[in-house]
Amino acid sequence: MAGIAAGGEVQQGPATKNLGRRRAAGIYGAIITAAILDTAGGHLSTAALVISVVVTLLVYWLAEEYAEVLGEQVEGGRLPSRASIWGALTATWPMVTASFAPLLALVLARLAGASALTAANIGLVAAIVLLTIHGWLAGRAAQLRSWQLFFATSIAAALGLVMIGLKDLVLIHLH
Repeated sequence: MAGIAAGGEVQQGPATKNLGRRRAAGIYGAIITAAILDTAGGHLSTAALVISVVVTLLVYWLAEEYAEVLGEQVEGGRLPSRASIWGALTATWPMVTASFAPLLALVLARLAGASALTAANIGLVAAIVLLTIHGWLAGRAAQLRSWQLFFATSIAAALGLVMIGLKDLVLIHLH
């Protein structure tokens, strides 16, 4: 919950911080999902690709939270409570769930008869759309308007498009 401090400054409370953390985790998850779909799409079976994305995100999610726990231990000089650890895990769970819509698009495209590469590209497009939506929602939450909101949203979309460009550069031109 945000509060107003003396001088009119807005202070961020735990609920606002948690929402920001969830949004950041969702963006990170969408980027990782897009990167895996972009890199491995068409090279793995659909089942192997789905498993690769989910397992990779689970490992990143746990590794990030483990690093956070260690950081809290160093900073505070004590181990965090189980409630604190559980709260951190649930706050960043969107890192994993961000993959669900792109993976659903991938599986549905494959079931509709698309090739493995085409289905992976459909999943990749869904991941980039999701990333763009996350960028727009983050901009709206920050109360951005007009060109600032457009700029923040465009950066999110550009991250996904840059990954596609890098894949093409590495796999087509440098390989």
